Amino acid sequence: MENFTPISALLGGALIGLGALILLVFSGRIAGISGIASSALFNAEGRSWRLAFLLGIVLGPLLVEAIIADFSFSTPELGWQVIVAGLLVGIGTGWGSGCTSGHGICGISRLSPRSLTATVIFMFSGMLIATLLH
Repeated sequence: MENFTPISALLGGALIGLGALILLVFSGRIAGISGIASSALFNAEGRSWRLAFLLGIVLGPLLVEAIIADFSFSTPELGWQVIVAGLLVGIGTGWGSGCTSGHGICGISRLSPRSLTATVIFMFSGMLIATLLH
């Protein structure tokens, strides 16, 4: 609990929800990152907004870090564990027909039973693995 930051977590969650809502209201699209990334790579139609969305995810923290002096974030070193984890997440998003952002943020807000089930499985799996590894 040493890194417990309820205010910034609440603000970040609200901004993520606002971004998902804006995308849904103005374009009718779900802000599921795996679907956006997959479509950006394999479909020419709508590629520009998808690439802009993905670029915003990468550049957003860098912009905030440049504006706020005491803001910092860390990235994991690119070891074999991170590569394997990334591949497993990619496989899981295919099997689960979506990722945590698509199911957990957008799906639950739409009261989707499939998304609720997927999110419970995501959370349980994450807690299990974190408990086993630490």
